[in-house]
Amino acid sequence: MIWLLRPLTGENEVGQWSPWFDKAFGFVVRAEDETEARALASLMAGDEGFSSWLDKTLTGCAPLEVAGKSDVIMRDFRAA
Repeated sequence: MIWLLRPLTGENEVGQWSPWFDKAFGFVVRAEDETEARALASLMAGDEGFSSWLDKTLTGCAPLEVAGKSDVIMRDFRAA
C-alpha cells in the first residue's frame, strides 16, 4: 500500500517545523501498514526529528488509493 505522511499543521512552520529549513514536510512511502510507513519516514527525517513521524499527534498518515483521477500526489517544495 502507498501512504501519504504530512505534518498535521500543514504548511505552517509550527513546533518541530520551525524554522522551515533542513526539515521534511512530507513523505509518500510504500509499506504494509501505518506503523511501517511511519517507521520508514522516521528513517529519512530532517531536523524535525525522527520521532515527529512516529507521533500521531504531530503527523498524519493516510493510505492512498491506486484508482482515481490523474493528479499530483505531493509536491513538497521549500525555497530560500
